[in-house]
Amino acid sequence: MPERISDDDAVLHEMGYPRKLTRRFQAFDNFAISFTIINIISGIFSGFGFGLNAGGPRILVFGWIGVSVMVLFVGLAMAEVASAYPTSGALYFSAGKLAKRHKGAWSWYTGWLNFVGQIGGTAATGYAAATFIQAFIALQWHSYVPTAHQTVLITALLIVLQGLANTYTVQLVALLNRISVWWLLIGLVVIVGALIGGPDQHQSASFVTHFANNTGFTSGLYGGMLGLLVTSWTFTGFDGSFHMSEETVRATVNAPKGITRAIGYSAITGLILMLALVYSIHDYDHVASASAPPVQILIDGLGLGTAKVLLLIVIGAMLFCGLANLTSNTRQIFAFSRDGAMPGSRLWHSVSPRTRTPVKAVWLAVACSLALVVPGWWSHTAFTAIVSVNVVGLFLAYAVPILLRLGLGDEFQPGPWHLGRWSKPVGVVAVAWILLSSVLFMLPQASPITVDSFNYAPIALAVVLVVATVWWFATARRRFQGPVSYGRPDEVAAMDLI
Repeated sequence: MPERISDDDAVLHEMGYPRKLTRRFQAFDNFAISFTIINIISGIFSGFGFGLNAGGPRILVFGWIGVSVMVLFVGLAMAEVASAYPTSGALYFSAGKLAKRHKGAWSWYTGWLNFVGQIGGTAATGYAAATFIQAFIALQWHSYVPTAHQTVLITALLIVLQGLANTYTVQLVALLNRISVWWLLIGLVVIVGALIGGPDQHQSASFVTHFANNTGFTSGLYGGMLGLLVTSWTFTGFDGSFHMSEETVRATVNAPKGITRAIGYSAITGLILMLALVYSIHDYDHVASASAPPVQILIDGLGLGTAKVLLLIVIGAMLFCGLANLTSNTRQIFAFSRDGAMPGSRLWHSVSPRTRTPVKAVWLAVACSLALVVPGWWSHTAFTAIVSVNVVGLFLAYAVPILLRLGLGDEFQPGPWHLGRWSKPVGVVAVAWILLSSVLFMLPQASPITVDSFNYAPIALAVVLVVATVWWFATARRRFQGPVSYGRPDEVAAMDLI
């Protein structure tokens, strides 16, 4: 008797794709990938210092609440699309299917924004982990002086190790992501518990309304708006659940649930961590001017020994974040190549017969992330500019399928998980927030504006868009018409490799 085709595979076949990846991710695994990439410990510890100088506690706390709600709107709108199109291609695939005209162009630009954004995320997370590893080393051995060269080398080593982990079976990645969730939750309890019970004194309740603007700009409103970026930096990468759809059981339901649950739980746990850090500040000016403000808070309130232990928890969270980032990045490359949208596509969408994972796509993601890290050897500013495209690229890629879904109106065919009559208002709010936050990320973030303080993100984004546009009009528009169908459902079912 022929093997019964599962409902998940039937959906995939309807979209024109054979099954090539192992479907081993349960609902918790799918949630874990996005929860790990969002990674509230990594995001808050990385951006906290910027927030202290761009709005202070008022923006860090209330900005966290407000931006979390806005990001949840984005996640809800994305989740509805994920339920309708549960593929590894995720954003670019759904953009191509939802567009009424110019399907290839919509899909092309969405895919490349998503690709660049994810590459930037992998590089940025590795760079942050390398920075905190060196902070730990400097605390342990006072003679150690971190340099840009050492940061780049450590970052490269971390990304290669994460590539090795992704080279092996999807079960290993799923296991590590399960561990990462508990690492984050237990680590959160340990850090917050230490900050509540350890320091001799805490700030008064009213301290949460304290406002500070040390950006150099005279406008407090502008400084506070910049502070919102701390939360926006943290809430990236939840499209990971979408990209893992072809490896998730009951993907039409579990992928959208993974997206929304990851955002919701991150919002709540992140607020708890943010409050614990804010109320544990002793000397505001001293902490705000420190090279690593959250680490200084731990040292001031808990002592050097305890601070070093807690810093290991933070570093571990960053390493898990980088691993999950690379996993999501790899699946996007696999799917984009499957549709012939990348140079050497046939190579990058191949799957290892032994591990059933897209091994070559893993190492392409590693190589591209390393390429983004290289400018940090000479200029921290240049590196920061490139990885800033991480957030702008990702959120603009998030906006496209949501916008196109709004344009379809009642013509949109939802999956089992949908928003019903709330779909349009949620989508409108999501797109509006993405546009506003993207503008914020491209504005100057410090004054006076010099070569070192200039925000190069708009230039980096423009370069990406110009290259994509030249490439599109030169060759791609003639060979790439959007997501490819490999045939009728019965035909692609016969192509299944597992």
